[in-house]
Amino acid sequence: MFIVFCSCFGFAQNKPLLYNYTDIPQSLLLNPGTEVNYKWHIGVPLLSHIHASAGASGISVYDLFADNGIDFNEKLRRAIYALDKNDYFTIHQQWEILSGGFAFGNSYEPNKYLSFGLYQEADIHVYYPEDVVILAYEGNQAHIGRVFDVGHLNGKGELLTVLHVGITTKKNEKWSYGFRGKLYSSLLNFKSTSNRGSFVTTEGSNNFYNHIFDLDLALQTSGYASLINLENDGQSDWNQKAIKELRKRMLFSGNLGLGLDLGFTFHPAEQWTITGSIQDLGFIYHSKDVETYTIKGQYAYEGVNPLFPNNGSGQTADEYWQEITDNFENLFEYDTITNPYIAWRSPKINGSVAYQYGKKIMEECNCTADDGDYLNEVGLHLFGIGRSRRPQFALSAFYKKQLFSFLSGKLSYTVDGFSKTNVGVGLSAHIGNMNLYFMAANIFEYSNLAKANYASLQLGFNYIFPIEKK
Repeated sequence: MFIVFCSCFGFAQNKPLLYNYTDIPQSLLLNPGTEVNYKWHIGVPLLSHIHASAGASGISVYDLFADNGIDFNEKLRRAIYALDKNDYFTIHQQWEILSGGFAFGNSYEPNKYLSFGLYQEADIHVYYPEDVVILAYEGNQAHIGRVFDVGHLNGKGELLTVLHVGITTKKNEKWSYGFRGKLYSSLLNFKSTSNRGSFVTTEGSNNFYNHIFDLDLALQTSGYASLINLENDGQSDWNQKAIKELRKRMLFSGNLGLGLDLGFTFHPAEQWTITGSIQDLGFIYHSKDVETYTIKGQYAYEGVNPLFPNNGSGQTADEYWQEITDNFENLFEYDTITNPYIAWRSPKINGSVAYQYGKKIMEECNCTADDGDYLNEVGLHLFGIGRSRRPQFALSAFYKKQLFSFLSGKLSYTVDGFSKTNVGVGLSAHIGNMNLYFMAANIFEYSNLAKANYASLQLGFNYIFPIEKK
C-alpha cells in the first residue's frame, strides 16, 4: 500500500522538449554532440537548470482519493489489482549548481566548444511487487497452495553529484560530435535488484498450516548507516546534522565513479538533421559506509498451537503472540556484511530525425532570406533507459518554431509507459544576452494533477555571449 500511495511522487528522466534545443546550453547535457552557435555561456548559479518530473505507470492519485462516492477500501482494492509486476514508479530530479562553456580552436572560426559544470541528481526506480502486495493485503488463508514470488521486490535509488567536462567538435558543415567525462560522487545509494525466492502455505501436520519460505534476498546500501547512527537531541537536531553530513559528501565522498557520454549531429541534406547520444555509461564503486543485508535459505514454520487459558495450564494471548514473534526472529538468519560493491548507472539513449523548412520573408523584396535560419522544424525523438528488468522507451513527435527574433517554442507529443496523451510545451527567450527557458509536459492534465500519471517541469537561466548565427 505504501508503494501505491507513493506512486504520485514518481519521476522520469525523458526530456524530449530540451533534447536538441540548440538555443539552450543545457541541451549539451543530453547530447555532447549538439551544435553550438555561441562563443561562451555561463549558467546562473543554482538556477541554470532545475528539473522535476512526476509519474507512475498504471495508477494516479485520483484513483485512490477521488470524491466519487466509492468506498476507499474498494478503490484501494481496484488499485492493487490494476497493477502487475511490470508496473513501476520512478523518482528523478536534477539541479544544476554551476555550469559554463567556451569556444576555441581555429582563430577565424572556432570549431570546438568546451562545456563543464556540477549538478546534483536523484534517481529512484521501484517495480510494483505484485505478489508481495497481494499477500500483505489479502493474507494467505485464501491462497493455500499458491506460490508467491518474492522476487517481485526490485528497486534501486541514488543521490549523487556529478562533476563533468565535455568537448564538442564541429568537423564540417555536416558532422558534429562530442563526448563528456563524468566524475560521480555518491551521497546515498540502495540497490536490491537480484532477489529470488518464494512463499507458500500448505496444510500442516502439527498445526493447521505450514508456511514455507525459500529466500535469497539482498539489500545493498551505502551512506545510510552513518546517518542512522548520528547522535541527536531530537528529530530537528538529527535533520540538521544529516543535511550537514550530506553536504560534506557532495565532492569526493569516498564512493566515487566514472562515466562517459557520447553524441553526434549529422546533416545528410541541408534541411535534414539526424542526432544520437548515449549518456551515463558508467559506474560507482561503493566502499565507504557500506552495509548489505541478506536473507538466504529455506525455512518452514508451522506456528504455535494456541493453548488459551480455559484451564489452569493454558497460556495467555500475550504469551502466544510473543512466542510467534520470538520464533520468527529465530527463524530467519539475517546477515549484515560490509563488502564493497559496484552500482552501474542506468544508461540512456537519445535519437532524433528532424526536417527544417520555411525561411523568413523579407518585406522589402517579398522574398526569402537565403542566409537566414529555417523558422520551423518537425521530427521524431526516441528515448530509452536501461532498467534492472528491461529497457523502457518513449517516442515523441515534435514541432519547433521561431516565434519572434527573441523567442522560440517547441511542442511535443509523447507516448511512453506513463501516458499516451502527453503533450508538452517549451519556450526559450533571449533577452539581450540572457537566456530564459521554461518547459512543461502533459499540460492537459495540469487542471487536475491528481488524475495525471505524469507531469514534468524544467526551467533555467543562462548568460550567453554573443549569440552568433551561422
